[in-house]
Amino acid sequence: MQRVPGGIPAPAMLQATVKLCCGIAHDPLRRLPGLKTAAVAAVQKDIRGLVARGSHCLPSKIPHYLQKLMGKDTAPCPEPTRGVSPSQSSSMDLSYLRQGERALQRALSILQQHTSWQAEPVLDTSAAVSSAALPGLGRVFRAEAVLAVPVAQLHQELFERMEQMPQWNPNLSQVKVLRRIGTDTLVTQEVTTPSPGNLVGQRDFVSVRHRGRRGAAIYLVGTATHAEPLPPQEGCIRAESRLSCIVLQPLAGDPGRTRLTWLLSMDLKGWIPAAVLHRVLPQSQADFIEHLHRHLCHRGA
Repeated sequence: MQRVPGGIPAPAMLQATVKLCCGIAHDPLRRLPGLKTAAVAAVQKDIRGLVARGSHCLPSKIPHYLQKLMGKDTAPCPEPTRGVSPSQSSSMDLSYLRQGERALQRALSILQQHTSWQAEPVLDTSAAVSSAALPGLGRVFRAEAVLAVPVAQLHQELFERMEQMPQWNPNLSQVKVLRRIGTDTLVTQEVTTPSPGNLVGQRDFVSVRHRGRRGAAIYLVGTATHAEPLPPQEGCIRAESRLSCIVLQPLAGDPGRTRLTWLLSMDLKGWIPAAVLHRVLPQSQADFIEHLHRHLCHRGA
């Protein structure tokens, strides 16, 4: 079989291979659905692995048959941006996947470091918040809490039901999924709620959000993206999430409870005194966790 550097079949050969495995080109395999399912699963695993590693062996234009194997057809996806060709759209999707994976690797690196975290004062909450200045990110805030909710329920609320966040978080007026790439990567826009006397003012964010798993833990990461040509919401300043990572781990000996760890580094733009930022950001993390916990406890009551 013809291959390009790295051992990956050339696109034409890979297409023929996929068709053969799936029983598209050969009638006898159509009578063996189990073989077809196994073949698709095997090819799908290889392709997703290459994308997650940012392999240079993949073409910039990902053909439709590879998009299907990557899982693009498993969830509704908005039409490509007007004026963007199919090849540009595929290239953008690959860029989003790489951004998400890079953010996850960066978060894992921070979590594994022995960093001196300094406690931050927060009001009326069970979450503990600390911070540290890290190279390339500036001030990073780390919130930790144990919630009486299983991992699966938190995961669903924070990723699968992301657009419903404004229903329980009064600090958000809108969360919209702009694009879905596969099953684990989203491009979103979040808009904060206007508030009289708010020291920071209204902001909006456009971010890549990515889901990863390591053992029993689920990692929900986010980082700002500039690839989506979306102007700021009217009356808002476009802020940026340098890095956000929520880790959900079942509590040892009690799977009905979850240890939540949240890393957050943001650039809110505009002129904001450092003293205000250091008060607003950790409190917003603590408030978010408190609202989330109350919402899920109310739903379960």
